[in-house]
Amino acid sequence: MVEKTKGRKEEVVTREYTLNLHKRVHHQPPQALAQLAISIHDSNPNLTTMLPTLKMAAPNAIKEIRKFAQKAMGTKDVRVDVKLNTHIWGRGIRSVPRRIRVRIVRKRNDDEDAKEEFYSLVTVAEIPLEGLKGLGGPRVSIYSGQSGNAFYAAL
Repeated sequence: MVEKTKGRKEEVVTREYTLNLHKRVHHQPPQALAQLAISIHDSNPNLTTMLPTLKMAAPNAIKEIRKFAQKAMGTKDVRVDVKLNTHIWGRGIRSVPRRIRVRIVRKRNDDEDAKEEFYSLVTVAEIPLEGLKGLGGPRVSIYSGQSGNAFYAAL
């Protein structure tokens, strides 16, 4: 018989990503939707247009980070760290940082009545002094009993 092996989504893993929040939060609507909003506004100027607003940038940034973590880690349960939330909201509701370096950890769920076996924890990562430009793709470490920094130092 063929032995069952662990799938890629069934292991504890840590990854770091640089997210461009500017393009995720300040996105333009699809062209057809923009044309529809303009035509509705032209027919009745009292109606507000359906164009995106920047007044709610911080909550939208948190939603986009959650959506990215769900896609990257394959878990529906995504938890945002308090420090990351403070970092996003630190400059107000409108002016979120353009880019942010995040560390996403897929962990086992210890709750007995949990719907899923794993959850993702998103924290803000240390930003190098040189800035975020030039950093590679995601840095991956599979849990080996060491802390994340000790793992990277060994490379």
